[in-house]
Amino acid sequence: MSPRDQEILRRTQLSETRVTKAVFPFTTNHHDTLFGGTALAWMDEVSFIAATRFCRLPLVTVSTDRIDFKHPIPAGSIVELIGRVVKVGNTSLKVEVEVFVESMSSDGREKAIHGLFSFVAIDEAKRPVPVLPGFAAA
Repeated sequence: MSPRDQEILRRTQLSETRVTKAVFPFTTNHHDTLFGGTALAWMDEVSFIAATRFCRLPLVTVSTDRIDFKHPIPAGSIVELIGRVVKVGNTSLKVEVEVFVESMSSDGREKAIHGLFSFVAIDEAKRPVPVLPGFAAA
C-alpha cells in the first residue's frame, strides 16, 4: 500500500461523522414525515463535516450524485446520519451519507435515505487545491 493510500485510510477512519436527531413536528411535511428538504440539509451538513475532518481545508459542495429516499421517517422518530469519505481525488472528495430511522418506543432501525455528496477543496481565491498536500495523486 502506497503512503498516499495509507494516509487516505487513516484520514477516512478519523473523519467518519455521526449525528443523531429527533424528528419534531416543525421538521415534518403534510404527511407527518420528515420533510425531504430538511433531510437533505442535514445530510449536506454531515457530509461537509466528514469531508472537512478528512482534509482540514476549505470546501464547497459541488454536487449530490444521487439521493435515494427508501423509507419514510415519521414524526417522533430518532434518526442517525452517518457520513463517510468513500472516494478521494486530487482536489475532490466524495462522501456517502446514510440515514437510519428508529422508533422512540421500540428497538431496531432501518436505512431510510442514502446519498452521495461531492466536494472540492479551495484556496482563498476559490481555486481548487489538492485535498492531500504533499501526496501526489495516483
